[in-house]
Amino acid sequence: WNIQALPADDLSIDNGIITTYPDSRWPLIIDPQTQGNKWIKNKEKENSLKIIKLSTPKFLMTIETSIKMGFSVLLENIGETLDPSLEPILQKNVYKKNNQLTLNLGGSEINYHQDFLFFMTTKLPNPHYLPEVCIKVTLLNFTVTPQGLEDQLLVEVIKVERPELEMQKDNNIISLADCNRQLKDTETRILKLVSEAGED
Repeated sequence: WNIQALPADDLSIDNGIITTYPDSRWPLIIDPQTQGNKWIKNKEKENSLKIIKLSTPKFLMTIETSIKMGFSVLLENIGETLDPSLEPILQKNVYKKNNQLTLNLGGSEINYHQDFLFFMTTKLPNPHYLPEVCIKVTLLNFTVTPQGLEDQLLVEVIKVERPELEMQKDNNIISLADCNRQLKDTETRILKLVSEAGED
């Protein structure tokens, strides 16, 4: 995540974990410095991320297409109220019809792809959302804290003064992620072999 522009401070990492938790409500990110916004754009660019605003013409059609195709959607710069047409998406009113996941959006039933992800961000530094909004979303605050700013500045200083250390850190992160993936694949293979071996 740090390579994808998520700040390295603890609060940002905690927010990143909550944002990507698969069964939670869709995240609404308070992001006056746009750090969360940049991270989502980098993280989801391989998932055909669609970036829209409520003022975008036919924004609901873009969301509908993304739901059908399993693309990610980033709804930027929302205010303190949400468009009522987003209600079925926020409540994840997904049901099975003819063995297909379906969502009723804008009066029509559309196929719901399981890879669909929905993110919302606001630049308002201190928004006041009504309880009706708060119960439908996971509210996350990406506002920079003094400790977070200190951690981020330390990372920037290291990038300038010792770029080889920063490059080594990035390579180590990539290597660690690759090793973890290989470990998981090996564990899966071993479990499969053990289950197929039966009793000997």
